[in-house]
Amino acid sequence: MSNDVTIIDYGLGNIRSVQNMIKKIGCNSIISSDTNVILNSKKLILPGVGSFGKGMNNLKSKGLINTLNEKVLNDQTPILGICLGMQLMTKFSEESNLEGLDWIDAKTIKFQKSNMSDEYKIPHMGWSEIDIKKRSNCFVNVDKEQRFYFTHAYHVKCQDDSNVLATTKYGYNFTSAFIKDNIVGVQFHPEKSHVFGMQFLKNFILEF
Repeated sequence: MSNDVTIIDYGLGNIRSVQNMIKKIGCNSIISSDTNVILNSKKLILPGVGSFGKGMNNLKSKGLINTLNEKVLNDQTPILGICLGMQLMTKFSEESNLEGLDWIDAKTIKFQKSNMSDEYKIPHMGWSEIDIKKRSNCFVNVDKEQRFYFTHAYHVKCQDDSNVLATTKYGYNFTSAFIKDNIVGVQFHPEKSHVFGMQFLKNFILEF
């Protein structure tokens, strides 16, 4: 039996907060690390808070990487990565000097403090606006200026500009959302972003 949305539980992330936000928009979801549940899902969400190394190690220890590759790369199942979940989709992270899932031509780098004035503190925490760079169903029925909640010390750098869905300025512009076919990643936390986050998740679940 197919499940509409599965939030992947790999031991890191605000999984209950994500599920609660999905419930608020009138949709159902399940939290699971069970391979069969994931394989029978119509859409996936990979949340995450914590270190890149811990995230990759947890995915490996739970035996989820092959399952995720099958669903995302072979079956083209839509997936949303949130914060660390987004970073895990990249090729490599400076945080732990480890390879990632390699789903998108991008790497995760530390904020370049030398390119920022002293007023900008690391980690980046709080509300920031995003600048949408391309059309996507993830951003339908929204105002032009949107604010989302961020908390991170590393950010994604895409090698292919066509994958950049949105940017955010914090000292300098960085990729705050990317997209490649069925894969979407956001550095911000939609589950903590009130009406903007609700609309974004609603769009991903119902429109993307």
